[in-house]
Parts: sequence; C-alpha cells; structure tokens
Amino acid sequence: MEKITLIDDKLYKKWFAVAPGVWGIHDVFVNMYMIYNPANHSWVLVDAGLKTSAHKIKKVAQHLFWPQTTPSSIILTNGHFDHTGALSSLLAEWEVPVYAHYLEAPYLTGRSAYPPPDPGAGGGAMTLFSWTFPKHAIDLNAHLLLLPEDGTIPGLDEWRYIHTPGYTPGHISLYRAKDKVLLAGDAFVTTQAEALTNVIRQTKKISGPPKYFTSDWISAASSVKKLAELTPHIVAAAHGRPLAGSRMRHQLQQLADHFDTMAKPSHGRYVKESAVAGVNGVEYIPQANHTRWWLFAGAGIIILISSLYYHKRKHMQ
Repeated sequence: MEKITLIDDKLYKKWFAVAPGVWGIHDVFVNMYMIYNPANHSWVLVDAGLKTSAHKIKKVAQHLFWPQTTPSSIILTNGHFDHTGALSSLLAEWEVPVYAHYLEAPYLTGRSAYPPPDPGAGGGAMTLFSWTFPKHAIDLNAHLLLLPEDGTIPGLDEWRYIHTPGYTPGHISLYRAKDKVLLAGDAFVTTQAEALTNVIRQTKKISGPPKYFTSDWISAASSVKKLAELTPHIVAAAHGRPLAGSRMRHQLQQLADHFDTMAKPSHGRYVKESAVAGVNGVEYIPQANHTRWWLFAGAGIIILISSLYYHKRKHMQ
C-alpha cells in the first residue's frame, strides 16, 4: 500500500490531514471530517462520531479555525450511533443545521429504528458482538434539514454528495471533483472493520461496507461501483486511514469488480434477502438465523476465553 505523506503518524491519534482544506479526527474506531470553505472562511463538520467525540471535535476546531470555531453546518453520511454520538452535546452549544439524505431522515427524527445488526455475517469480533451496538432512532428535532436532491451541499460549493445506499438507505458519500477527493463514509472503508485487531491497528486495506450493519448487499455493490468510476486520487472513510495513489485505485476497482467474493458475506441475515426501507423507515426485515448466530457466538466466546487463558499462563511463566 502506498504511504500517504499528508500526515504525521504521531498526530493521527488526535487529528490528521486528508487533502487541502480537509482534516479528519479519529476517535476509538471511527473518523469524522472537517472541510474548510475558502469562499466565506467557514467550515463544515462531516459526521459527529461517538459520544466521546465532542471534546475532540471542539478542540480541533479551535486549533484549525479559530476564531470561527462553530461550523456552518453538520453533514451526516448516515445516522448510525458512531456518526451521531456527539450531536446532542454539540447542538447544545452550536445552533447549526444538520443535513442528511431524505431516506436517512426516519432514523434521525424518531420515526424508525435501523434494521438489526447482523452478528452472523462473520469477519471478526466487531461483527460477532454487533448485537450490542445501538440501532435505535434519534430525534434531531428542528435541527435536521434535508439535502437538496440535485447533489449540492449547502456551504460547500466545490463539493457534491453521491447517494450510496446499501449500508443504510440514505447513506451518502462526498466528492470534490477538482482534485478527486472522496469521503466515502461507510460505502467502503480503508481497514477491515469487522476485525477488532485491524480496527485497533488501523490496518490499511480497501474493504466493503462493515458487514454487521449492511442490510442491502445489492445496493451496496452498486454504490461501490459508482464510487470506483470516479477514479479518486484520495479516499478517506469512516473507518481506517486515508489512502491515495494508483494502488488504492486498483484495490477499489478490484472491490467493485469482485464485490460478491471480496465484500459480501457467504452467510448472514441480509445475504439472500435485503431489508426494505422507504421514506418512513424500515418496511421489512428478513428472518434471522438464530441457530447459526449462536454457533458463531459460542465459537467466539471459546476463542476469547482460550486467548485470555493463554496470555494469563504466559504471564505467569
């Protein structure tokens, strides 16, 4: 994998550069992004991370944008808990609009919960224990505004959004054509999001959307193909480090061409049948295979206990 030279690895734990006018913040296992608008010296926050992310976001904003430490708006690529966690804290201090795709609105206005996570989809510990992840709807009250249907993004004249469903019904990615910078959200990621060790190490790898939350694999495949056709020069996702260069583009094209074998799980709740959602939220959820899930859960617990026992014995020797 080509090494991206825009960032000092020592800074990655707090914030990192992606491209001119674009910075990221990493918190635990998820990334948020800040985009500067030179036309009016404002900035936009893309996603709001976890509940623990609010302090980091405000500190980085003070460092990068002082005295304009409040964004003109917040853009959500999707409404999952790791993209909206800090919203309540931030909106208590910032009186700014939050923009999302209209198909994401039901999960941001309390009308519908997301389809349940799929712990039987495989891939690692993050998938296995995804049943513990929050999936309930939040209510942004008067803060939520819908993105224009023409792909424009208020406050970001050089950018457009691309509807990239599959991971969630109203998932979007952001793209700046002049230098081919792509903020992919969860449409694809740059580490193996299902494997806890890869998430911790931030191992560089172009991967499909996280298996545990993807509820429509047909749409997810189409979204990756759509993004690969852009031939981006720099990609930054919700999980993993920014990547750039020809090798990244080759890996992304490989993912698009071989999505079913490289990204789609061989088993799981949504593999043979997708969840169905509309403007009012979830309309249909396939039946879960609880027997298969318990087998995976049992195997995971045995591996975890064995690993802890091994490390304990090694420590005692």
